[in-house]
Amino acid sequence: MIVVHHLNNSRSQRILWMLEELGLAYEIKPYKREPSMMAPASLRSVHPLGKSPVISDGDKTIAESGAILEYLSQTYGGGRLTPAVGTPEWLRYTYFMHYAEGSLMPLLFMKLVFGRLPTRVPIFMRPVARAIASGADKTLLGPQIANHFAFLEGELAGRDWFAGADFTAADIQMSFPLEAASARAGLGGRMPRLQAFLDRIHARPSYKRALEKGGAFELLK
Repeated sequence: MIVVHHLNNSRSQRILWMLEELGLAYEIKPYKREPSMMAPASLRSVHPLGKSPVISDGDKTIAESGAILEYLSQTYGGGRLTPAVGTPEWLRYTYFMHYAEGSLMPLLFMKLVFGRLPTRVPIFMRPVARAIASGADKTLLGPQIANHFAFLEGELAGRDWFAGADFTAADIQMSFPLEAASARAGLGGRMPRLQAFLDRIHARPSYKRALEKGGAFELLK
C-alpha cells in the first residue's frame, strides 16, 4: 500500500490527485502545520528534511513532487500521463516537470516572503522593511514574475495542456504554482488561458476526489 504523508495546505495535494488519476489504492497519513506554518517535526521521522510531499511504498521512501509524480507514472502508470519518449510532447513534459519548482515557485515564494516581511520585524523596523519589500518587488520580483506568466499564457495559446493536446503529469506539477498565484493575486481577465487551465483541472473528477480525501486546501497568502 502506498502511504502519502500528507501535510495540509501543501504540495502533497498534487500527489493525492496523481494517485486518483491513476486509480491507485493508497493510505493518507495526515500531518498538520504548526502555528508558524512550518511542517511538524514528526515528518522528520519519514524523511530527514521533514518536508512534504513524501510517500512510502514498501521499503522505498520518495520525496519531492516531481520525483514522486514520475515514480508513480513509471512504476504504476503503464504509459498513462507521460508522453512517448523522444516526441515534442515529451520534451515539453520534461521541461514543465522541472520548471514548476525549479524556476517559477522560487520567485513566488520570494514574493510571499518579502510581502510578509514588514509584519515579521519589530515595529520600529517596519518602515525600512516595507521599503526593502517594495523595492524588491518593483525592481526584481514583479518584472520577473510578469515575464514568466506572459510566457505561460503564451504556451497555452494553441493547446489546452502544457505538454500538448493531452493531459499529463506535467499539468499536475504545474497546478500548484498557478493555484498559488491565483490565490494571492488572481489571474482573471489578465491571464484568461491560465485561468481556463485552472477551471479545467478543477472540473476533473480525480481532482475533486483528491480534495475530498485530503481535506480543505488553502494556500498561504
